[in-house]
Amino acid sequence: MREILLSRSQVHQGSLLVINRDHPLLPGDPVSLTAADDRRPEVLLERRAARLLTLCIRAVGGWDAIVPVSGWRSQEEQQAIWDTSLAEHGAAFTRQYVALPGCSEHQSGLAVDLGQAAEEIDFLRPAFPDYGVWGAFRRAAARYGFIQRYQKGKEAVTGIAWEPWHFRYVGVPHALLLERNGLCLEEYPDFLCRPRTCSLPGGRQVVVYRAPCSGAEAALQLPEGCCQISGDNADGFIVTLWGRTA
Repeated sequence: MREILLSRSQVHQGSLLVINRDHPLLPGDPVSLTAADDRRPEVLLERRAARLLTLCIRAVGGWDAIVPVSGWRSQEEQQAIWDTSLAEHGAAFTRQYVALPGCSEHQSGLAVDLGQAAEEIDFLRPAFPDYGVWGAFRRAAARYGFIQRYQKGKEAVTGIAWEPWHFRYVGVPHALLLERNGLCLEEYPDFLCRPRTCSLPGGRQVVVYRAPCSGAEAALQLPEGCCQISGDNADGFIVTLWGRTA
């Protein structure tokens, strides 16, 4: 076993952050960004998320039908979107479909809005059907680390209306665990209060659990081997232990 010492500030770092009104995104190190699609170089994502998004779209044959509409946003851009929506659509609509500046997943570089390719695409609510290549993308997304972030029936938990176009990168195995158990990201930390095992294609076993951070630091006892640690943006860490192929 080995001990890793993590500071309280690190609960706000990583790819599994819950970002919402109750857990805003805190200022941190700049995210390494790249274009999600060379045809739309203005739409940026965190590099790993961008690469896996491209792989997923290609795998379902959706390159000509699926368009990245919005990726990373600065604080200023999110504020402008919020203000414009308030002026054009009113407060009720805006609270449903636009996150408060500082509380938007888009500001992390890990979220992307996808649309059906068309001459005109609604920026706030792009069409993304559940059939054809769009449905195929939705069914394949978890294998590439993406979840449909705002699900129908989870509005009271997420605080955001159903958004079939909004996908969030959390990585594998987390996307698979969330999908298989019908969870939204807000529910994931509590789900991991006891260790969970996920079997990946190929037979590899992965164990995931949450380690609380109740003080200024948390000392984690970890086995030798490959592991990943992400903060949850509240008061703990999500630990992923990669086992060998069965």
